[in-house]
Amino acid sequence: MIAQDHPILTILLSALAFQSLRLVLRARSCCLLPKQVEGNKTKSWRWTNLSVSLVHSAITGPWALLCVYNSPEMLTEILTFHSSFSYLLICVSTGYFVQDVADIIMNGQSRASWEFLLHHTLVISTFLYIVLTHYYVAGAVVALFVEINSIFLHTRLLLKLANAQTSQLYHYNKYINVFTYIVFRLLAQFYLTWYVLTNLSILPNSGYISLNLNAMNVMILVYFYRLIRTDFFRKPKHYLQNGNNNTKFVDD
Repeated sequence: MIAQDHPILTILLSALAFQSLRLVLRARSCCLLPKQVEGNKTKSWRWTNLSVSLVHSAITGPWALLCVYNSPEMLTEILTFHSSFSYLLICVSTGYFVQDVADIIMNGQSRASWEFLLHHTLVISTFLYIVLTHYYVAGAVVALFVEINSIFLHTRLLLKLANAQTSQLYHYNKYINVFTYIVFRLLAQFYLTWYVLTNLSILPNSGYISLNLNAMNVMILVYFYRLIRTDFFRKPKHYLQNGNNNTKFVDD
């Protein structure tokens, strides 16, 4: 399969595909942007960026679940198991993260989105190690369970950009978001951490993998706290009305 024979090429093609999607969305912005976003350069960029992220999550989240459904042994053979289908998933997802980093930097959003750049750097470095060594492919698939939650996380941010926090859709989404955050993000991440820590002495490059996992653990716990604080302990109305065009996504 081309992904296994030419992983770097596959990653670059994936990055190109997501970048092409971004360009199409930007070209059609006159029809796709809500009126609350039109005319604001930063908000318009964020809307397009989040839309591409939503497409990535909608593809890779179900894909990861399907991989495990087809091969449930992936949950126990974290180090050694992989298939062409799961390997391609990791390459496609790596390509997305590469183009997202490029998009953030090229649009001058590095300072506002530095936490996302750190997150993406950790993911890219780990995924590149995986596609080049063919170790931990199953682990990466389990890690991509988080994209199920990201569907609702990105939807939440898009609704906030459109000032739809009082809508029924936002109300239902915030509960689904918390549920999927716990099940597909926290539990999946902690399971991988437990697996690595209990097999630390026998896994290749376990120190590096453990370091990245624990860095991600800190980040997702901080994000979870911010999510609960924002959605269930509401800010004053003036905060929601005035917004903060240049703040980090995670403060939304």
